[in-house]
Amino acid sequence: MPLILQTGTFFLRKSYNTTWFRSCSSFAKMMQAVCVDVPGGPENLVLRSIPRPKPKDGEVLIKVHAAALNRADLLQRRGLYPPPAGESDIIGLEVAGTVDTLGQRVRGNWKPDARVMALLCGGGYAEYVSVPEELLMRVPDNLTFSQAAAIPEAWLTAFQLLVFIAQVKEGEVVLVHAGASGVGTAAIQLARLFGAVPVVTAGSQEKLRLAEKLGAAAGYNYKEESFAQGVHDFTGGKGANVILDCIGGCNWEKNVSSLAVDGRWVVYGTMGGRAVEGELLGKLLSKRGHLLCSLLRSRSLQYKADLVKAFADRVLPCFSDQAATLRPVIDSTFRLRDIAEAHRHMEANRNMGKIVITVTPQSEESH
Repeated sequence: MPLILQTGTFFLRKSYNTTWFRSCSSFAKMMQAVCVDVPGGPENLVLRSIPRPKPKDGEVLIKVHAAALNRADLLQRRGLYPPPAGESDIIGLEVAGTVDTLGQRVRGNWKPDARVMALLCGGGYAEYVSVPEELLMRVPDNLTFSQAAAIPEAWLTAFQLLVFIAQVKEGEVVLVHAGASGVGTAAIQLARLFGAVPVVTAGSQEKLRLAEKLGAAAGYNYKEESFAQGVHDFTGGKGANVILDCIGGCNWEKNVSSLAVDGRWVVYGTMGGRAVEGELLGKLLSKRGHLLCSLLRSRSLQYKADLVKAFADRVLPCFSDQAATLRPVIDSTFRLRDIAEAHRHMEANRNMGKIVITVTPQSEESH
């Protein structure tokens, strides 16, 4: 048996056995996808031909035009963030493309070639992906596929953190860490949309300027100054009502210092470490602070469906209004075959906004 069949069997271990793959490889519809046979660095990302997924009941098969990177992708590549049970082993949490095939019992009015974007549990680094119809959204007419691919995971995460978890209120101050990241640039714009006041941290003046252009009221370069002191000065000593924190351990004392009494500190990542030493609970208790933790990928389909519907109703129209209130921020675009370089770009923290992967050549895109 050729090596490619053996490695293909390993990668798709939950969906295909060796016998099935041998017997069907001659007639199964194939696609290009990025595979990881052995966890490790970007060099372990391999583009190869594998069977195209078939939509299950209630699912829609999407021809992917563009996908986007997320920090979770880097962790999964290293073997540190496996997909939920039963989901695709292929990396990729958000895509935009066109409807290819409808599975049985699809209820929505999805038509072939309709322009859609989708939140995924995995499978985005491929030419096709099958998605529960509840996680589909229509792409606004004024957005390209690349712009649309930058929305689902990043913007739904920011929306979830602000609305479902922190329950942000008009006039509240929201401290957004990594303000120039995909989630950060979305959170700034959403906070403004909801009448809150975003302030941010970032690691360069260039990133801070981008955040301020998007609506941040203030920004702090964490490499050069204390953001806790900056928040204290900005709020007249009251502190931030909400903190969106993807950094974690290394910042805990500054976060507690920045938090307002009765404030909500929302942790959704641990880029700065998971360990905490010191009197965290005592200091948090003295402020009656709320420590909230949230992930999106591991949530139930019903939760995600409710999130997508709320976002589509409340936020999505603001991407297509004549005034274009909201906009996804694109840092750079890479071809699917250059996925390793895209990962290196994100790992170096060079990006401001989203890194997009073009799956369908630009000449084939309708927008």
